[in-house]
Amino acid sequence: MIENNKLKLLYVEDDEITRENAVEFLEDYFEFIYEAKDGLEALSLYKQYSPDIIITDIQMPKINGLEFVKQLRQNDKKTQIIITTAYSTKEYLLKAVELQLIKYLIKPIKQEELVEAITLCIDSFKHNSSNIVDICENISFDTFNKTLQKNNEIVKLRAKEILLLELLIKNQNRYVTYQEIENYVWAEDIMSKDALKTLVKRLKSHFCCNCISNLSGVGYKLDV
Repeated sequence: MIENNKLKLLYVEDDEITRENAVEFLEDYFEFIYEAKDGLEALSLYKQYSPDIIITDIQMPKINGLEFVKQLRQNDKKTQIIITTAYSTKEYLLKAVELQLIKYLIKPIKQEELVEAITLCIDSFKHNSSNIVDICENISFDTFNKTLQKNNEIVKLRAKEILLLELLIKNQNRYVTYQEIENYVWAEDIMSKDALKTLVKRLKSHFCCNCISNLSGVGYKLDV
């Protein structure tokens, strides 16, 4: 269940039916919801109500979603923002990452995905944290969208690479044991030492710094 603590939500969508359905669903979670049909109206409502969380489409008339967020980010780094779009192009994803604290959802959006994104927004808001984790210079990992960005390019990771990186980030600055890695990354499969070493080597190859260290007989640690 989402604990909204009376946070204010702004929902921006030019399609009237989509907007009405989404707002009806979100009314079960938020007491204060404001609606906008384009980026220009959204800017006006943002200035008037100072919402804590914004859900906005990208393709909209007058001012598109990314331009709307870009204007916000000039003076506001704290408001939590969820981008929704029918396009999963690399260009849009990179722009979204650049705008900080962004959760990126591809349409059609499932209710459970929306709830997960909002829950993460609330948690980030309360703890003043971001889903963008800086690993090395010009290298960051988006823990929500599960994407690694290196020198303004999206790096394609394999499934186990993502799982291992997620686990190390969740437990950064402490050694994650071999047993923890096997349980999380290999799930019901059996992890061999060679398979783990190969996986770590592949993951390290994406970084320009020596941020993953090993303690013999214990496990691996990510220093960020």
